[in-house]
Amino acid sequence: MRGVVFLAISFFTALVWGQGEIEYQNRTLKKALSKDGVSDFSHLSELKVADSLLQKHRIVGKFFEVTANAGKYKYIYTGRVNSCRAGGCSTSGETSDTGNGEYFDYFILFDEGKTVQIVKVFNYQATHGYEITARGWLKQFSGHDGSEPLQVNKNVDAISGATISVNAITEDVELKTDLLQRLKM
Repeated sequence: MRGVVFLAISFFTALVWGQGEIEYQNRTLKKALSKDGVSDFSHLSELKVADSLLQKHRIVGKFFEVTANAGKYKYIYTGRVNSCRAGGCSTSGETSDTGNGEYFDYFILFDEGKTVQIVKVFNYQATHGYEITARGWLKQFSGHDGSEPLQVNKNVDAISGATISVNAITEDVELKTDLLQRLKM
């Protein structure tokens, strides 16, 4: 009986606190940067976001500046998108921060002009919508500079069966690009 209680408590704990830390220096990011001549993470410095911007923008991640080269990438955002389980949110656009939702971790590589070059999902922990991790689908964010809004079914392709994930990553890419544009450097 003790074993059953322990398993039940462990399962509940995993559901509530199961979202481990974001791996900011993940292997996938290192590989992408090494193609641009950045050999290790010592060539990155974290950018601090002003409190005034944090009040307007919710951020579950970090911005970095590439300090070592004059290559293609100058800025990086690595973060987590918390989204709802299918049928789990009561209002459109609502995301879950309570541990009841699902999540994925991703990064955006920006050029010196703060334009999106690459978006890559490296840790997908949701039960549906895995199709958003496809390189071909993510490629449509390349060139986004915040001058035009990103809208699913207009300039971002919808994916049947991945509506929640499509909307979540589209909104997050737009918000993080806007936030980077506002950072003073």
